Amino acid sequence: MVVRVRPRQLALALPHAESLTRDNFLEGSANAQALALINAWPDWPNRVMMLVGPEGSGKSHLASIWADEAGARSVAAHTLTPDNVPGELATGALVVDDLDPASFDDRALFHLLNLAREDEAYILMTGRAQPSSFAVTLHDLRSRLRAVPVVTLTPPDDQLFRALIVKFCADRQMSVDESIVSYLATRIERSFAAARRAVEQLDEEALRQRRPVTRALAAEVLKDTAA
Repeated sequence: MVVRVRPRQLALALPHAESLTRDNFLEGSANAQALALINAWPDWPNRVMMLVGPEGSGKSHLASIWADEAGARSVAAHTLTPDNVPGELATGALVVDDLDPASFDDRALFHLLNLAREDEAYILMTGRAQPSSFAVTLHDLRSRLRAVPVVTLTPPDDQLFRALIVKFCADRQMSVDESIVSYLATRIERSFAAARRAVEQLDEEALRQRRPVTRALAAEVLKDTAA
């Protein structure tokens, strides 16, 4: 007897654009201070500021809003080199995204901060850790980083968390009702990253099975994730 096994349908990993406009930003208590900083520009307490928060907390979204306002360029922190610093700061405003203490060039960052001071330029840095905790080798850079004012984004409250789930679904053109949102919100870790992952997995499973997005499907996805 020959048993035929139906091949597993694979969902295509198509890119999903996430809108980073001001109109698409979800405001809540977790990010109110950070949004206030963006709105206050150019009346900042310091020309160099930093947004710190967990993965997916809206740091890059806020930085994108500020970049549009300030005419700033954006650069990933790990790509900064002493040679490319002047070009990156050419517009007088720069976003330095994802400042990870393990991946940036100390000399490049020190050069950037010095040049920004000389040119009276604005810099908005983003990262997951407080700059004062960075184990840098340059003593002068360490003191500069400790002097940078930091605005921290905190975990979302219930209202913002539910809104994030709806937003992530909308970004993927997924139609969901309140029962699905409530089911996810009460069963996954309350973090921006967890909400994004859950919606991504739900979308992929719906495509793979060619099923509508329902509470039952959400239960299957979360059960598989927990297994």
